[in-house]
Amino acid sequence: MNSAELHGYFKITSGVETDSRLIKNDCLFFALKGQNFDGNEFAIEALKKGAKFAIVDRPNIAKKSTKCILVEDSLKTLQQLAKFHRKQIATKIIALTGSNGKTTTKELILSVLSQKYNSRGTFGNLNNHIGVPLTLLQFDNNTEIGVVEMGANHVGEIDFLSKIADPNFGLITNFGHAHLEGFGGFEGVIKGKSELYEYLDKKSGTTFLNIDDPLQGKWQNRLKSFTFGQDNKANCQINYIREKFKPISISFENKTIKSKIYGDYNFSNISAAVAVGRYFELSFDEIKKGITSFLPSNNRSQIITKGSNRITLDAYNANLSSMKASISSFCAEKQKKSVVILGDMLELGRYAVIAHQSVIQQIIDSDIDEFLTIGGHFFETKFKDQRLKKFKTITEAEKYISEKSYIDRDFLIKGSRRIALERLIELL
Repeated sequence: MNSAELHGYFKITSGVETDSRLIKNDCLFFALKGQNFDGNEFAIEALKKGAKFAIVDRPNIAKKSTKCILVEDSLKTLQQLAKFHRKQIATKIIALTGSNGKTTTKELILSVLSQKYNSRGTFGNLNNHIGVPLTLLQFDNNTEIGVVEMGANHVGEIDFLSKIADPNFGLITNFGHAHLEGFGGFEGVIKGKSELYEYLDKKSGTTFLNIDDPLQGKWQNRLKSFTFGQDNKANCQINYIREKFKPISISFENKTIKSKIYGDYNFSNISAAVAVGRYFELSFDEIKKGITSFLPSNNRSQIITKGSNRITLDAYNANLSSMKASISSFCAEKQKKSVVILGDMLELGRYAVIAHQSVIQQIIDSDIDEFLTIGGHFFETKFKDQRLKKFKTITEAEKYISEKSYIDRDFLIKGSRRIALERLIELL
């Protein structure tokens, strides 16, 4: 079955689903395989729950129901269907990648654009070779602008995703020290993320360039671009109004916009959303409403108050760049006795030792009152300091914290998602 024929089936369903536990009536179920599961085994169950058709790649399963559609590879078929569907809709697509801030920037852009346009985007951070196709298949001709987040941990992945999404516009939040193991080093990160700009260059698409970032500014003369930043040469000039102990405020078109987001590192994320809004001709008031109505969630730069303690929770993801930025911002903002709780940074490969030692050195050089680390990488660091306590597991840290009585403290909690640092909140 070719993509056009499969698209005919797709159009008479209620949408695509890949999880048999989340079946919606008349959906199109794709039986995908993972390390510990085979979706083919759940295809018949999905049909019984209400799926209209099931895409499978095992002949023995296909024989069990006339509603099963046999293909050679379910995942490739999903990707091909999304690529075909993309060509059938008039949606303007903004592709977004980067080492840090992708999801926050995407949500800010959607918050701004939704003030004027019917816009949709990636749900959560479903930004890989499965998530991008699923995102595209949610768009239809009523979707005026779609924002597609693209994640990558090796060279070639962004190019692959770009060929599926075929974006009209692109934005790279930054180049940071993330997924160094897969990219083979920082130069690999730059090369991998820049595949989005390379793709847009070939099709004369437009990039949103942060010209305050020297690694991005160099693209300005090569690409069709709309620039933003504090530089007065930017197409969209945005300035940071520094106010200690308050969310980020910006100056734009000689007026002030006050956000609900904390952390210096979020200034560029807000600026990107403002620039996209300006490019798509939103009024100042529409842009302002989009920025001021956005409230971070999902453990991303959240501010939580518990009694007399103020907690900055940024435990959705962590790499060397984002962790150092979070610590610097926290040190500049803290008002009380301070406690920093850090979880391991993952997927750094041979760079893990030097990265974790670099973070510990940053903390030792600061005036933070106490810092706790959780995970094997931090545990193996060689530094010693009377303010430092190391734990191999989150359980060990929970026991220690539960026996403490923290009052009137500023906390920073930062680490990779798998460390599950949010579990500590109820103990503080």
